[in-house]
Amino acid sequence: MECSGPVRGACARDVNRAVGDAVAVSVAEILVGTLPAAGHVLSLQPVVRELVARGHSVRWYTSDRYAADVEKTGARLEPMSSGLDMFAGPLNELYPERAQLKALNRMKWDLKHLFMGPSAAQAGELGRLHGHTHADVLLCDPGFGAIRMLSERVGVPWVSVGSAPLMLPSRDTAPFGSGLPPSSTSMGRVRNMVLRFVFSNIVMRDVVAHRDRLRREAGLPATREDLMGSGVSPYLHLQSGVAGLEYPRSDLPSQVHFIGSLSDEAAPAQAMPSWWDDVRSSGRPIVHVTQGTVANTELDNLLLPAFRALAREPVTVVATLGDAATTRQFPGLPPNAYIAPYLPYPEFLPHVSAMVTNGGFGGVNEALKHGVPLVVAGRTEEKPEVAARVAYAGAGIDLRTDTPDEAVLRTAVRRVLDVHSYRDRARGLAAEYSKVQAGPRSADLVEQLVSMRSSR
Repeated sequence: MECSGPVRGACARDVNRAVGDAVAVSVAEILVGTLPAAGHVLSLQPVVRELVARGHSVRWYTSDRYAADVEKTGARLEPMSSGLDMFAGPLNELYPERAQLKALNRMKWDLKHLFMGPSAAQAGELGRLHGHTHADVLLCDPGFGAIRMLSERVGVPWVSVGSAPLMLPSRDTAPFGSGLPPSSTSMGRVRNMVLRFVFSNIVMRDVVAHRDRLRREAGLPATREDLMGSGVSPYLHLQSGVAGLEYPRSDLPSQVHFIGSLSDEAAPAQAMPSWWDDVRSSGRPIVHVTQGTVANTELDNLLLPAFRALAREPVTVVATLGDAATTRQFPGLPPNAYIAPYLPYPEFLPHVSAMVTNGGFGGVNEALKHGVPLVVAGRTEEKPEVAARVAYAGAGIDLRTDTPDEAVLRTAVRRVLDVHSYRDRARGLAAEYSKVQAGPRSADLVEQLVSMRSSR
């Protein structure tokens, strides 16, 4: 008997109870699907690498633009048709109509056209792959709805790997995307319930209708599930981060497991820049500034204000830009600032006193894994939720903007450096991260799910 319909919760509880037990698992056929975007592909690398290392047969369906990244894990690439790759270039250049939209309307456009639009056709291609391999389990990032569609059609359980803060709705939290802190009081739960109704039935009504229409066209029944939470698997959800960084939830379901940082520890080590020894030996606090690896084209948003804000402070500023061409073209730097396209975080972050970031969840996880407190300036995609969780955890400051004023930014950095509670809380979270390795933990849980399914 498979884990489907009403037994899903029981299956999740079985997996939960089995954590830590030795489970004998024969070679499993695993079919992975990810959105063809860097953050979605790279975040699954440590999980897939570990599954392959344990002898499982893994096929990975995504764009062939990520062939090298897939092959590094040992998985076999199954390329999606080029017409289904909605992320094949700069989005505003590919879709000029998107460039005219702001904030909420842009997010809604993305959900409809980039995430939901190609999902039925992608599920069709995945179905043909499943017909050849007869996968034992499906694996995906929460934004890739095609895997869920396939699971519903063929009855194979699916596993979601969350590389953003947990999107699952709760009676104790406001809707994902609101950036509001949690509340489990009676009035707080009323607030949360009202906001969820408004979000689903008014604010996102057209997106929900679009989802339901696509499901009907794909021959699937209607669903009343929360829009943002529908990417969380009812079988097993592997959530990046640690419980101390997530909002407390009295109704957290048993299939959710925190797996720590999804950084790929097996990736080849990078060399540090030639100026690194001078920076490390200067004796001044190091402030790391990053605007991410995607949203780094508008330097006036965060990078340049940070350089100007900290130019006369007794700190050394080290920024990563994510692109070598951008590095070469960068304007003049203050004497206390250094730049590089990328830096090896395992070698770099132990020496950092504070990080200024636009709120990418991967970078935030890495900072907290090394006990580094944060100043977060991000208001797009999931970044408001990341920033709000950092502030709620006491490990940093949420500036509630992605274009901070220099004086505000300087004050926030000073506060994070001077007020010991931020560093203490970040180090407390680092202790949580040290107790779990994402690859082995995830592989254990996936194997337990496969074992439970095969024994029914």
